[in-house]
Amino acid sequence: MAGELGDIGSRLREERERASISQRELARRLGVSASLISQIESGQSKPSVSTLYAIVTELGVSLDYVFRVHEHELSLATAVGADAETVGAAAPVVHPRERHVVELDSGVTWERLTSHQHEDVDFLHVIYDVGGSSAPDERLMRHPGREYGHVLSGRLGVQLGFERHELEPGDSIAFDSTLPHRLWNLGDEPVHGIWFVVGRDGA
Repeated sequence: MAGELGDIGSRLREERERASISQRELARRLGVSASLISQIESGQSKPSVSTLYAIVTELGVSLDYVFRVHEHELSLATAVGADAETVGAAAPVVHPRERHVVELDSGVTWERLTSHQHEDVDFLHVIYDVGGSSAPDERLMRHPGREYGHVLSGRLGVQLGFERHELEPGDSIAFDSTLPHRLWNLGDEPVHGIWFVVGRDGA
């Protein structure tokens, strides 16, 4: 896939260093081990959904930075003499082979469905492999924003606080992301869904 990305760790390290935060301090703030942060930044480990959200939220980084799509498009626009404001208008359509992809730990893949930066909105095709989950060991995650999801195939479990829900193809869900939550594959085939997260930066 043309847009596949695999260098998440180095971008997160750049932003952490820019914020003058040590690995140990970031780990302390997130409640994880410093060795996990080190492994993610060196590319030895992939973050889970919950860990990635926690890191980018703590560092004040957008998912666009993780995907680093906007920067790439600006360089292309400059090369052809376009300005930043015309980039989005020049590429309104994203074909499957052009999607930018981030493969996360715990069997989760994100495919970005926009070709340019949309402030305050994460628009994703999400895939939960068999046994995949947003957080390992049944831990719950929370972050700013509100989520809207629609399941295309497979069976997705969603825990919201103390409530558990089972989503099948055609089902949709909306919830406040500050509510502790976890998503996982309930079946024996990958779950595919369309997901919006609005207001993740807390603005």
